[in-house]
Amino acid sequence: MCGPDGKPYADSAPGAPGGHRRGRLYGRLGCPSALRAVARGPYAAHRVFFPDEATAIAAGYRPCARCLPAQYAR
Repeated sequence: MCGPDGKPYADSAPGAPGGHRRGRLYGRLGCPSALRAVARGPYAAHRVFFPDEATAIAAGYRPCARCLPAQYAR
């Protein structure tokens, strides 16, 4: 998982929002865009997980336009 300071830490279970470290964005784990990127290959190496949306935002990540359009529009 990734904390509000943006630094990774170990946890026994991944959080609900997943993110991409290089793109600094987060979204739902079942997001079609993320699933396609994971299937292509190297994306998974830069995947991070957050305990909740507030932590993702505090770490400087922005919402995914595909799976979180309302949050992205804000």
